[in-house]
Amino acid sequence: MQQLDEHKLLQKDESIWPIAFRLVSEEKQVGRWTTLSWTIEDVVLYDQDRVYEIDESKGSYERLLTLYRDERTDYRFNLSSQDPHLFIVCEEENEQLSPLLITAAQSVASSYMDGDYQVLHIKTPLPVQAWMEAFIGRHGELIEFKRKRCKDKKGRSSGN
Repeated sequence: MQQLDEHKLLQKDESIWPIAFRLVSEEKQVGRWTTLSWTIEDVVLYDQDRVYEIDESKGSYERLLTLYRDERTDYRFNLSSQDPHLFIVCEEENEQLSPLLITAAQSVASSYMDGDYQVLHIKTPLPVQAWMEAFIGRHGELIEFKRKRCKDKKGRSSGN
């Protein structure tokens, strides 16, 4: 019952959306070896009128998808792709996965791929895509540019 009370504290707003899901493993044969393959199922978007039963011991989790202003370029890139995704970064311990975070920024997810983490992904639900578009609309597009340097000109600190 404690987790149900915790859920009531989670609220969807302009930059946070609680998402519930289930992590499911399946044994797969790879050559002579058996390995676990993980998938995400039963994705449920937060709705203040419903109560969700979250039981991490049974593989059901709830994590917050949080949008950050400095990641707007990543969100735009994701939304403009043919198949937008949400990325779930998980930590493996004793052949069990535990989700750490959900992100819509591919660069954030990829930064975890070099470590001891596993990154799973799901298609971004249409309501979440619309919510992300609204976030970008409210805060504007983040335009990143790099300055071109002229080869024949000296820098500011050169004294000229």
